[in-house]
Amino acid sequence: MTHVALLRGVNVGGKNRVEMARLRDLFEGLGHKDVRTFINSGNVIFRARGRGNPARAITAAIEKEFGFPVEVLVKDLEAMERVERAIPEHWVDDKAMRTYVMFLWDTVDDASVVDDLPLREGMDNVIYVEGALIWQVDRVHVTKSGMNKVVSGPLYKAMTIRNANSVRKIASMMRESAGVD
Repeated sequence: MTHVALLRGVNVGGKNRVEMARLRDLFEGLGHKDVRTFINSGNVIFRARGRGNPARAITAAIEKEFGFPVEVLVKDLEAMERVERAIPEHWVDDKAMRTYVMFLWDTVDDASVVDDLPLREGMDNVIYVEGALIWQVDRVHVTKSGMNKVVSGPLYKAMTIRNANSVRKIASMMRESAGVD
C-alpha cells in the first residue's frame, strides 16, 4: 500500500538536519519499496512493507539514525486524496494567496477543533476534513490572520504543515507510485 510519511520540524531554520538520501536509505532499510522524497522538508512517499501504520517504526529508526526525535505522521493514498479533494481548486499557494494544509495528529483530529481557532472574519477561510485543516488567507492579510496565533499556540505541536501545492504534488506522486491515474 502506498503511503507518505510527513516529518514534523526537519530542516527548518538549520535545526534537525535530515539528509534526504539518508532518509531514503533508512526507509529502504525498513523494507519499504519505491521510496521517494519530495522537497527537503520531510515528505517520503513509499510502498509500505506489510499492513498497519508504520509510523512508530519509522519514528524510532529516524531517532536512531539521526540522533534526535522527529514526529512522523503517516497517511495512505486514500487519506491524502480525501484531503486533496477538500482543497478548493482555486485555493493555491502563490504570490497572492497562502493556503496551508495542517495535518492533525489523532489526539486533536476532530471537526470541533475549528471552534477553537482564532479566525478573523473576512480574512481566514478554514475547512476541516478528516485528518487536516485547510487554511486559506490572502497574502495581504497574513500578518493579521489568526493563522499566526495557531503557530504560537498548543495546537501547533499536534500538527505538521504543508502548502496546498505540495499536498497536490505529494498526492500525485503517491498515485504514480501506486500505479493509479
